[in-house]
Formats: sequence, structure tokens, C-alpha cells
Amino acid sequence: VQLQASGGGLVQPGGSLRLSCVASGIRFTTYHLAWYRQAPGEQREWVASIARGSITNYATSVKGRFTISRDNAKSTMYLQMNALKPEDTAVYYCTAATITSSLGSASGYWGQGTQVTVSS
Repeated sequence: VQLQASGGGLVQPGGSLRLSCVASGIRFTTYHLAWYRQAPGEQREWVASIARGSITNYATSVKGRFTISRDNAKSTMYLQMNALKPEDTAVYYCTAATITSSLGSASGYWGQGTQVTVSS
């Protein structure tokens, strides 16, 4: 099983990035998916999730700016990030689990992370 996150980079405040997470080795349609992030010296925090049925949820800090989506045909999850702020700077991780209560825990699968830096 592998989750491969990509799309991070350096962007100015107010800019946009789109992260991708490609999954292999799992039956993608049966998994709930989520993005988490971890800033230096901080704990990992939940950003957004998308269920098998494509119901989405967002952390208050990103609601209205970020959009999570999935393409089951490509076994890929996305995070479109707009109006980026310096406080969005973090390593972003994708995760997958078959049970919602396991999403974000060690029981799920995790990608390796992709760095997002928002700075002028």
C-alpha cells in the first residue's frame, strides 16, 4: 500500500496550490480520505476529509479557502488551497482508512508528506 503526496512548494501569501495524493494497493472507493498538516513545533492537525460517498468536512481555519476532492477513477485525492496564509505553512499528509474512526490514527495508511511554505 502506498500513498504518494505531491504538489507542495513555496507560494506567496494569497496564492494557490493544489496537492495530490495518489493511492496504490488499496481499493480506493472503499476508503475515507483526509489531509492533515504539521507545522514545525506543532502537533499534527486535521485539515479536511472526504468520505467514500464524497461528503466533505473542513477545519474552521481552512473552510472557504480549501477544497478537498477525489477522483476514484484515478485513485487520487486533491486539496485545492486558495488564499494561502503564512499560518498554512506545514508539511501536508494524506491518509486513508476504511473506518471513519480510524481516519487520522495509526490504524490508517499515511503518505510521506509534502512541504507547503507560504512566505513573501
